[in-house]
Amino acid sequence: MAASSTPQEREIVTAGALLESDGRLAQVGWARQPLLDCNLEKAGFYRWRALQRLRIKRWDYYGLITPEQFFSFTLADLGYAGQVFAYVVGLQDGDYREDTLTIPFGRGITLPRNSTEGVSAYEAGGVRLRFEVRPQARHLLVDWPAFAHGRGLSAEVSLSLPPEHESLVIVIPIGDRRFYYNRKVNCMPASGRVTYAGRQFDLRPQAALGNLDWGRGVWEYRSHWIWASASGFLPEGRTVGLNLGGGFGDTSAASENALILAGRIHKLGKVEFNFTSADYMRPWHMVAADGRCDLEFVPFKERVAKTNLGLIASEVHQMFGHYRGIVQPQAGPPIQLDGLIGFAEEHFARW
Repeated sequence: MAASSTPQEREIVTAGALLESDGRLAQVGWARQPLLDCNLEKAGFYRWRALQRLRIKRWDYYGLITPEQFFSFTLADLGYAGQVFAYVVGLQDGDYREDTLTIPFGRGITLPRNSTEGVSAYEAGGVRLRFEVRPQARHLLVDWPAFAHGRGLSAEVSLSLPPEHESLVIVIPIGDRRFYYNRKVNCMPASGRVTYAGRQFDLRPQAALGNLDWGRGVWEYRSHWIWASASGFLPEGRTVGLNLGGGFGDTSAASENALILAGRIHKLGKVEFNFTSADYMRPWHMVAADGRCDLEFVPFKERVAKTNLGLIASEVHQMFGHYRGIVQPQAGPPIQLDGLIGFAEEHFARW
């Protein structure tokens, strides 16, 4: 399977609106920072404008990796329904717990217009998630006492994100009027604490990193994608991240493949994914035709999440494992990865 791209990928360097007045994308390509205003009110794929919001998908997904655990917190409005979910994966013992709230029409879920502003929040029924954009940081607050049958999950975390820290932003069309606007941020130094099942994890920026997947767009009803990501440290102390993927839309102007080194994006082109859906635990391979990426990913834990609400359904196989191999920055010697922990997933959706 392949995440497609071409060497002629287009970098967006001019600020402006995401959508034209007729609902078509104003610019297509990738950027190092979120330059476009996410004016979803201009979406125009249905004749009856009142129906547009039912097909617009919006989410804020945060991941947090520590030496022992991976924590994830998400707020999503999928139009027909909203989802609030969190999960915990033990990187040493393999323990995996997850809880999900499904909310008709996303009632009570607040998501801001742009990734550079505002508060994402949900609070009801004893569950509270709040993600706040602050100067040079993201502040995450989670309080879920009944998480995982009463094990409990709470967090107060600050993720450092100064203006010079680059993101991988892509804007791609999906057919004539559908589109995907996405910002991925890797390697945000984390401080604060997470409490899970009565145990407190104190976070230090030298050992804990956060990542953000901020997505907005309109997909085809049946969609499929692959996503691979990692945030960690090289032996000399620099942060190193990966974002690889594809599977939907026209990626000729922008793939989502990049090496993130010390907060700087090193754009990659086409990367081929080789794995078997019959056995996700077998090693995966990610290889670029130009030789700038040659990685083996060896899973040690599979997370399977399935939702079937009739009209909306999804199935994700998210593998946690180790990356080994070579990734070439745009300048300088190749980066050798030897056991970097991250994940790779295949996701099928009907939404």
